[in-house]
Amino acid sequence: MEEITGKWVIETVMPDLAVMLKVDDVLFSGHTGYQRVEVVHSEIYGRSLLLDGKTQSTERDEHIYHETLVHPAMLLHPNPQTVFIGGGGEGGTLRETLAHRTVENVVMVDLDGQVVQLCREHLPQHHQGAFEDRRTTLVHDDARKYLETDSRQYDVMIMDLVDPLEGGPAYLLYTEEYYNIARARLKPGGILVTQSGPAGYLSLHECFTTIYNTLDSIFDHALPYQAHVPSFITLWGFTVASESPLPALAPEEVDRRIAERVTRPLRHYDGEGHAAMFTLPRHIREGIAGETRINRDDAPVFMV
Repeated sequence: MEEITGKWVIETVMPDLAVMLKVDDVLFSGHTGYQRVEVVHSEIYGRSLLLDGKTQSTERDEHIYHETLVHPAMLLHPNPQTVFIGGGGEGGTLRETLAHRTVENVVMVDLDGQVVQLCREHLPQHHQGAFEDRRTTLVHDDARKYLETDSRQYDVMIMDLVDPLEGGPAYLLYTEEYYNIARARLKPGGILVTQSGPAGYLSLHECFTTIYNTLDSIFDHALPYQAHVPSFITLWGFTVASESPLPALAPEEVDRRIAERVTRPLRHYDGEGHAAMFTLPRHIREGIAGETRINRDDAPVFMV
């Protein structure tokens, strides 16, 4: 949970651990039909979006998260032209996706239109006009329902979803059933990537290892990776999956593909960073090796 007390945001990271952020302005605080929303400003992070008490992104470090989520999958694919984004209300994932020269159209499906509108108004540095790009199709719907009824297929599918919180709007978008729906919407050679929750020593079993294990049980190939996002307090996990082999790209090849495909300089992701992301610390390797749970509709795993 999270609360705004005086000029401090208090965010619970674990049941017995909280962090405090001094804020100098609250741009919005309220509820939509789906979740609690805060947009606040602090000296250390700039403008920040919080949903149901969890920091989603901040002006100071959102580029780390969004570049890490988007570019590995996009560059592993030989020619990504059609892209699906699940969630992504701030527009940062859309912004990074549209930076690829090969992209012809992006369908972004976010359930909460009010959150998207708040982000368009209050977080212009996140989306940087991406919602107005002619290649963007923005849909306000449940991503699972949308994929069940829409027949289009995609080269890359990017799941920038809120965390799987009990009672939250997205926990059924991390299950075996959902990933089977998504897999059916991938073109041959298509790639899916999802944010996978905290991957720190104390928190990787909340949902990260289970999300990876679930994807690994469905797709022929799945790779976990991680990055440190300062406003998330700990290491953050991601998982990329495909029915086709996922090549191990050398740093030089990553940098070559960035130079060839991406229309502007990146701030965080590059070849050496790519190698570091996919080089997992021991606690993650051991945590994954020992994970047996599969995330299912009738037995979902919730982030604390």
